[in-house]
Amino acid sequence: MKLTILGCSGGIGGDLRTTAMLLDDDVLIDAGTGVGDLSVSELTKIDHIFVTHSHMDHVTSIPFLIDTVGWMRRKPITVYATGETRAILHEHLFNWKLWPDFAQIPNADTPVLRFQTIEEGIPVALNGRVITALPANHVVPAVGYQLDSGKASLVFTGDTTTNDALWERVNTIGNLRYLIIETALSDRERALAVASKHLCPSLLADELAKLTLFPDIYITHLKPREADLIMEEVGQRVAERHPKMLKNKQVFEL
Repeated sequence: MKLTILGCSGGIGGDLRTTAMLLDDDVLIDAGTGVGDLSVSELTKIDHIFVTHSHMDHVTSIPFLIDTVGWMRRKPITVYATGETRAILHEHLFNWKLWPDFAQIPNADTPVLRFQTIEEGIPVALNGRVITALPANHVVPAVGYQLDSGKASLVFTGDTTTNDALWERVNTIGNLRYLIIETALSDRERALAVASKHLCPSLLADELAKLTLFPDIYITHLKPREADLIMEEVGQRVAERHPKMLKNKQVFEL
């Protein structure tokens, strides 16, 4: 099982792309601007999209993906989301005003897009890969994901802040190899991090103190305006964990 990072920034510009990860060649974990770097041929292979939450930096490529390759495929692309996130996407994105409802095109019986509701803690098995939604704490309904090959697991927190429920679950993952965790803002913007339900380095340190396992840790979703400062502060706050900045095109083998 291979996970390729297509986007991991909290913004755009130059080579920066927002959150998107490609699992093998047929599964997306979120669909931010990084999806746009895939070729049309690569896009046609995507069968499944697992969404952490409804914010645009995580879903912006879904409408363009469907519009581009939906007609080139023999089966619909399936978007997996919680009931709350699914309702938001229907009301505010696929609503015929901002974008057509592709779950009804060309008709409701044979659409190019279908939704499947997921629930926290309930695994979804896809050809030997198991994807499980984990608790997240954000300003909209949100989840993270555990990706499990059987040999090893990777946890992606999605957008979240202080979240005891997450660590209760993560600490039970015996084969945890990698943790990708957001730290969107620096400590000088701690008040904004609290208000927007993101992490800053001091909050990250509090959260990692709850982690009893020792995976390799990667920091994602840094705001471009202070990415270097964030990583400097992260290094000071959790030096013993040896965290690294997640990078575009990075590949994880599980």
